[in-house]
Amino acid sequence: MDPALVGLAVNGIVLLGSIGLVFGAGLGYAAHKFAVEADPLVDEVLESLPMAQCGGCGFPGCEGYAVAVVKEPGVSPNLCFPGKKEVAEIIANLTGKELDFQENVVATVRCSCLEGNVERNPNYSGLQTCSAAELAFGGPLGCQYGCTGLGECRDSCPFDAITMVDNFPRVSPELCVGCGLCVKACPKNIIELTTVLARVYVPCTTMDPAKKCKSVCDIGCIYCKACIKKCPADAFSLDENGMIQVDHVKCNAYGPDCNELCIDACPRDIVLPYPNHRDIAAEPITVVDLASGAPKTPDSEISTTRH
Repeated sequence: MDPALVGLAVNGIVLLGSIGLVFGAGLGYAAHKFAVEADPLVDEVLESLPMAQCGGCGFPGCEGYAVAVVKEPGVSPNLCFPGKKEVAEIIANLTGKELDFQENVVATVRCSCLEGNVERNPNYSGLQTCSAAELAFGGPLGCQYGCTGLGECRDSCPFDAITMVDNFPRVSPELCVGCGLCVKACPKNIIELTTVLARVYVPCTTMDPAKKCKSVCDIGCIYCKACIKKCPADAFSLDENGMIQVDHVKCNAYGPDCNELCIDACPRDIVLPYPNHRDIAAEPITVVDLASGAPKTPDSEISTTRH
């Protein structure tokens, strides 16, 4: 073999080896210099997640949520929909965060499409989510302000507090913890958190004029303002969108002496007794340890839940 070729091959091998050695040393240095230490708390949170990788929490996968809920103070521990309440409590216990619940409020659906006999288009064949139907043509319901009925609120609830009955969400006040996730999920903005102290409510959010409202719904609000005029507590008003709102603080402060004149005054029977009303004056808040479920003193740094 030609010695010149052998020498050339040896030199090539030496050169490539030297280059590999230099790059290897550089990569090793970079790995050491810029190494990010693993957070064992993130690993613990990640292990508690169901690893559905659904993205429902708003983060890129389960690992993204685990990092965010540990590192970012504003990220709630109850954003894992597949994990539901059990996972939320574990994450809250691991991170020391309070569950994002509100005491003594219940999600309330302000729509009466079933009672109002609002027609539903049975031929809707689009994507079966409320948001998609809303973007397409306002949904399959005859009232464009009414409940779409495809269960996006139910799917957003990690506590199984919402069930769909006849394409309409029914909220269980015993299971609802007031997290408000269904409020954010509803594209129609017809779900709100209502205090259990409420005495009356108006389950309608239509913005249609009276004539059109009557044509699609038997009991929809026509904004005649009879409830506003009759309420001695001045608890009824129109908001900036022209929708009837009830000031439950004023209503309760006045008390039952009004004999609920607002209900009798409504010609459409859409002012109703609030079905989830409770007297909570004698009901102390139970403070529990999220890990063990054992009662704790109120000054402990743990979350409060309704029981």
